[in-house]
Order: sequence, then C-alpha cells, then structure tokens
Amino acid sequence: MGFYNWRNEPSGYDVDMVLRFAEKLGVEAEYTNVFGDARVSMLVSGQLDVVIANMTATPTRAKSVDFSILYLKSGLRVIAHKDANIITRDGLAGKKIVVGRGSSGEVFIRGRVPGAELVYTDNFSPNAILLLKQKRVDAAIEDNSLIDYLAKHNPGYILVPGLFLSGPISIGMAQGDPEFVNWVNRFVSEYISTGDYERSYKKWWGEDMIPPELEASL
Repeated sequence: MGFYNWRNEPSGYDVDMVLRFAEKLGVEAEYTNVFGDARVSMLVSGQLDVVIANMTATPTRAKSVDFSILYLKSGLRVIAHKDANIITRDGLAGKKIVVGRGSSGEVFIRGRVPGAELVYTDNFSPNAILLLKQKRVDAAIEDNSLIDYLAKHNPGYILVPGLFLSGPISIGMAQGDPEFVNWVNRFVSEYISTGDYERSYKKWWGEDMIPPELEASL
C-alpha cells in the first residue's frame, strides 16, 4: 500500500517495508514507478532488484520470479460512491469501474461482472483515486489493503460487501539467487516475530484493527 504525502514523497505500509528492508541491507532505498503488469518483466530483465508493492504471489508469476514468505494477506475489495447505488457485486453491472491494467482486479471484473464498463489506469494511486474523487467512475477495485485505507479517510465512499480472491502478498525477486531469497525470508520472518508487522499494520489501518495472522517460521 502506498500514497504520496504532502511533500510528494512515497508513503504507506509498503514504503515502511522498503525503508526497513534498505536499512537491514545497509543501502539507501531507490524507488522506481512501475505499472502493475510490468513488475515481473522488470524483475526478469534486471531493471528492478525487488518488488515491495502489494504484489500477490501467484503460481503464474512464480514461474518467472521468486517470492518471499508472506508479509501481508489481502484480497480484492470494491469501493464505490455512496450515491452510485452499488450495494452488492451485482450492482456493478453497467457501472464504470476503474481497474489497474493487467491487475487481478481487471481479471476478476471481466470474469464476474461482464456488464461492467472498465476504465483502465496504469497507476492506481493516485490516478484511480483522482477518477473516483472527480466522479468520472462509479467504483474502483484493488487490494483491500489500499481500499480499506481509502474508505477510512473518505466518508463519501462505501465498501461493497465481500473480499474476493484473497491471496498472499510477498516480496518479488529475480530468480537465480537462492542465498538472497533466504536472506529476504529471514528478514520477513523477523519483521513478523518482533511485532513490527502488527505495529505497522495498526499504524496504517487503525489501532482497533486486527492484522491477518502470518507465519514467521521458515
């Protein structure tokens, strides 16, 4: 999950993970803006060292890149304008829904809501959020980690009931370096076992929120 703060700097749950990751490695974090459907190809080509950006570890992606153990669990959630009259998934038919190009959300809507009108974005935050605020779309679909945060800070929206295609969020890496994969797994395991995972989750989603249970052992 990531946004930009008032100084136009990356900010969010995943950004905190990046900063922790870089500190443990003893390097300075260098950010690269990446479209959702380009993450795997950029890892394979060496343009990226790691992806820490709400990336679901799917079997298809695992054929091309390596994944760490889970550092978060999430699923797809739909957010809509309160006045869009969308109270169930069936209500999405005929509505304009912004989706990330090449994302799991696009695949889900195409398969489950064939009557919806898809509006594509290559960068959900901030582009899709801006489309919502301008009421150029009726709803948006993304991982619940981002959607829940968005709903919490925008009372004009509602969450459509249901969490769809729940999956593991992991750190993505290029294949071919098992020692680095082991190091990353130890990093994530420590992140969970020390309580930093729970503290970071509550920092971004609220002290009253219970984070999904994750396994720290390798």
